[in-house]
Amino acid sequence: MFSEMNDASRPRIAYVQSCWHRDIVDNARVGYDTVMDGRAETEFFEVPGAFEIPLFARSLAASGSFDAVIAVGLVVDGGIYRHEFVADAVIGGLMRVQLDASVPVFSCVLTPQMFHEHETHMTFFAKHMIGKGREVAEACLATLAAHSALVPAS
Repeated sequence: MFSEMNDASRPRIAYVQSCWHRDIVDNARVGYDTVMDGRAETEFFEVPGAFEIPLFARSLAASGSFDAVIAVGLVVDGGIYRHEFVADAVIGGLMRVQLDASVPVFSCVLTPQMFHEHETHMTFFAKHMIGKGREVAEACLATLAAHSALVPAS
């Protein structure tokens, strides 16, 4: 399953994150890095917002250069209905990318309800993103290992 250009012990991962709420979203990379710690070759990309992630993830997956794509972002509920549409579009888009491209895509896109830009929520979600970054890295490694077990040795 790992791309032919890489040794199976070091998968090549595309990590794409949105810049919206960067002060929170950047924390996922802290958690991600603690788990990966040289276990994968990761290339980092940024897009303006979460809505832009699925199309960019599709391009990364279709490139054939990556064994997996990790998407990171924050879709906040500012008290308007738009939150649900954006969250559904992003998460559904990521699922479609992995099914269409046959490349695992992992979502570390948080879609909290009732997010408010005050210190309590900002601090909570910044810390929460660190844990989510660790979780997405662990899920990525486990999934790639499972997929590589399905591929017959050449």
